[in-house]
Amino acid sequence: MKKWMYLVFPGALLGLFLIFYFSHEKEATKREEDRAVAVAKKQAEDKAQKEKAEATAKEAAAKRQAEREEEERKKEEDRRAKQKKIDDQIRDETDAALADADKSQKQVNALELQLDQLHKQKDQLSREAFDLAKQVELARVARRNAELDEQRWTEMIARRAADTRMAQMPPPPAPPK
Repeated sequence: MKKWMYLVFPGALLGLFLIFYFSHEKEATKREEDRAVAVAKKQAEDKAQKEKAEATAKEAAAKRQAEREEEERKKEEDRRAKQKKIDDQIRDETDAALADADKSQKQVNALELQLDQLHKQKDQLSREAFDLAKQVELARVARRNAELDEQRWTEMIARRAADTRMAQMPPPPAPPK
């Protein structure tokens, strides 16, 4: 009998299990269906809430995008205004610098003309001074030549006069005897 016990007790327990299982199977199926309905309802609520959140997020994103675009447009306008101000300032400074450069160039041209005139005047005065110095030297040379000529003539006249008999000393008197 001991061998049959191995079959009887598990069989009885299996029968008892099947009784409880089938009696609770309907309840488990109903609970599963209720749970499925609750999950579906919760999913529908979550989906509706998610769609609502997405719509709200889209509206907020569109609003932020519009604000960002407006802010970028304002920044761009400010940047352009600043750049225009800088460009105008640079243009004004450039015009002033060009006007000063033109004025300076005219002054340089006038000073160059005056410098050329002064160089010409200096050259003319130098030439005149050289010509006067040349004339003075020529006058000195002529004077020296005249003096030399006068000395030559004087010497020539003195030699001729010395060679003449009148200029010779009479012979010494004869010694008294």
